[in-house]
Amino acid sequence: LVLPKTKFSMVLPEVEAALAEIPGVRSVVLFGVETHVCIQQTALELVGRGIEVHIVADATSSRSMMDRMFALERLARTGIIVTTSEAVLLQLVADKDHPKFKEIQNLIKASAPESGLLSKV
Repeated sequence: LVLPKTKFSMVLPEVEAALAEIPGVRSVVLFGVETHVCIQQTALELVGRGIEVHIVADATSSRSMMDRMFALERLARTGIIVTTSEAVLLQLVADKDHPKFKEIQNLIKASAPESGLLSKV
């Protein structure tokens, strides 16, 4: 979906309708910009609706590292799963015999750029 957005949360009526059309949706993976605003508000709203949320820490950003770190910390304290892109990709394929495993393996073999998160832990 490509939607106009003025609300900070991405839980828009069109997104809610799309989620309702997918039977058994129990979890979502979020990544993007302004971790402390859009990602945080979307995640908290989804959790409030009973959906498990995974945030890909190395695929999010904020204008400042402090905003990003406080947001990830707050989200983790609320039960949201803060994870990495490699962990999400391998969880999705689940098995080395998955038809896309080699393709995914090639993606994760390339060194990820430094996110700045580790120096703040």
